[in-house]
Parts: sequence; C-alpha cells; structure tokens
Amino acid sequence: MSESLDALELRIAELRAQVRRAVKARDNTLARSLRGDLRRAEQAWDRAVGAGEPESPQEREAPLLPVREQVHQALALLGVPSAVRMIVAVNDAFFSGALRGPQLTSLRRDEERSFRGDPYARPYYLCAALTDRLSPARGLLADSTWEPERRVLGPLSPRVDFLVSAMRVADRLVRMTDPPQGARRLLRRMAQNIPGAVEGLAPADPETTIRAARAELEVHHAADVAQRAEVAARAGRQLSDAERLFGAVALSTLRGAS
Repeated sequence: MSESLDALELRIAELRAQVRRAVKARDNTLARSLRGDLRRAEQAWDRAVGAGEPESPQEREAPLLPVREQVHQALALLGVPSAVRMIVAVNDAFFSGALRGPQLTSLRRDEERSFRGDPYARPYYLCAALTDRLSPARGLLADSTWEPERRVLGPLSPRVDFLVSAMRVADRLVRMTDPPQGARRLLRRMAQNIPGAVEGLAPADPETTIRAARAELEVHHAADVAQRAEVAARAGRQLSDAERLFGAVALSTLRGAS
C-alpha cells in the first residue's frame, strides 16, 4: 500500500503545480480539467489510506442521532455557513460517518416548511446563508440561532469562513487525545489551501494551521465584518422573519427601504 500512496502523493503534488500554472496562464478550460483530475486523485488517496485502517467501533455502530441533528452537530463544530460536502466530511471525520450528500438535498426546504407552518416551534432551524442580494446562497447551510451577521455573506465571506472552519477543525484536533485518522486527513486537505500551513507531503500540524489561517484572516477580517454588517442590516429592514432565515422569495422583496 505504501508504494501506491507514494505514487498518489506525487501525482497530487504534480497536479497542484499544473493547476497553478494553468490558472496563472488563464487557461480556464485546462484548469477545470486538472482540478477534476486532482479531486479524483485526492479521493483515491483517501480510499487507499482508509483501506489500511481498522474499522473503529464508532464507524461500525449505527448513528443514534437523526440526520437533522447530525448536520447541526457538524455545523456547531464548523461555526460558519457550510456546504453539504464540508458537513459530510466533518461528520465522517469526527462523528458517526453516516451522513451522505443526498440525505441533505431537501433538508433546508423541509426546515423552511416547518418554520412557515409553526414559526419558532423548534429550538433551532437549519437555514440558508444569505447573499448580498438577500437570496439564499446555493448549497450553504447555517444555524438559525447564529447572529444575523454570521448567517449572511459578503464578497470576502467564502474565504473568511473557510479559514474560520479550518481553525475550528484544527482546534478540535488540538483538544483530542487521539484524533482519528479521518480528522487528520481532513485537516491536511484544508491546510493545503492555506499559505504556510503545511509543507509538501508532511502531515498538517493543527497549531501551525491555526497560526497560518489566523495570519490570513487578519487581512480580510475588518472588511468582511463591515460588509456582513451592511447585508445583515438590510435583511433586518427588508425581510420577514422567514425570509431572514431562508432568503427573499422574489427580487421585488428587495425593493423598498434602504
């Protein structure tokens, strides 16, 4: 297995370099193709590593929590609006590993129906992140109990939220006595997208990842806070309770007081 892993790691490093060159040359078609190859190589690496790991009791047992609560648990760890893919990855790394993307497809719509039918009957709702147009951000889930500024997005927010989620994943590993291999792999994949967080093919160190993410976050933080505050203020003025959680239903909703 080590030879296969070594070959895959070299292939991944080579593909990353090719992606950077294609992006620099503004060859978008080639860059997209190479990113697809890179994703497949990373998935093959994950499978190869996972094949050599003994199944843990946690992985063998059926989850005790329903899908909704498993998603809420993953969001609580990440602390920011997150894509289904990230939620599933965190669940795999730290919790039951029983979530699958298709299970989450209709979840936000179900939550919206529940809220509109009986507002605030539940202690929390899995809601949408809102774009600067006050529409629901495609594919991103948030927690209704978060403050509005945390549930809306400005131009810098996707990068800021990625850095925050990487820091929270790293912090979780720091506080674990024996972090599972899946969690270490997840951190490494995240750290590879943060300058200075990881060197080459070395494992990601949680504390180094936190420092690197924090250094970049300081560059964007003030502007992102201001942008999100402005979006949240508009949402508070223009949207109904349900729309503040699930987004404006029509562009006409956005017209009016500003």
